Amino acid sequence: MPKCFNLTASANWCFRSSFSAAGLRSTITDLGDGTTIHCWVPKKPKSGNPNLVLIHGFGVDSVWQWSETVKILVPHFNIYVPDLVFFGESYTTRPERSESFQAQCVKRVMEANSVWKMSLVGMSYGGFVAYSMAAQFKECVERVVICCAGVCLEEKDIKNGLFPVNDVDVAAAILLPETAETMRELLRYAFVKPPKALPSCLLNDFIDEMCTDFLEERRDLLRAIPKDRKLSDLPKITQPTLIIWGEKDQIFPVELAHRLKRWCIPFFFSFFSPHELLKLLV
Repeated sequence: MPKCFNLTASANWCFRSSFSAAGLRSTITDLGDGTTIHCWVPKKPKSGNPNLVLIHGFGVDSVWQWSETVKILVPHFNIYVPDLVFFGESYTTRPERSESFQAQCVKRVMEANSVWKMSLVGMSYGGFVAYSMAAQFKECVERVVICCAGVCLEEKDIKNGLFPVNDVDVAAAILLPETAETMRELLRYAFVKPPKALPSCLLNDFIDEMCTDFLEERRDLLRAIPKDRKLSDLPKITQPTLIIWGEKDQIFPVELAHRLKRWCIPFFFSFFSPHELLKLLV
């Protein structure tokens, strides 16, 4: 059977090119403990602009998550876009798999780039990391935006039926697809109106390009999220916090947005729009 055109690799090249055209450059930082982090940083930071860190979600690397957002925000901020550990070119030999460890790695990369004050935007899994950074590094993090991240979930929520599946390993099989059919199932959860009639060769192409590296390590990242998690143990952050959610989110139900709002008393509550984000952060 003839292979489809490698659309995923081509799209990845386009996204990286758009980052470069927006004034960002690709860097690798060796943290010296078996951890290296890839991060897009400004080619020429502007002293008058605030620093903004965009933290991607679980499904894709940073360029796929933020390609549309960067071009809107980069004139107004010094933009930093890291790849979390086990995504893109970021890697560690250390055993830690928690969002707390991810947060520490991002913070150390910012320090390596002489960034001491910053605001954060975290999407989905990246929202867990952003929240952890805000809790751990209060003196450095000025504002926080949490996008569709179930930071307030508890381990018991999974068995109590809050989510479409009631087992972490089942969720991992969907979020880390290895077949075209599982990829279609993920798309049904990820989109209110999922794309129709995608050929299997395109889906398999995406899986081969984006979903095969660090597969077991990513499963461990997922397993670490709900393990022994209780709302009462979650530190309250003090920074101004914006929550952005989709009312039909099937991965992290909107109930978790309201729970988070009650927990950290954010100053605004809305749906996602890069223009709204710009208006509130500038």
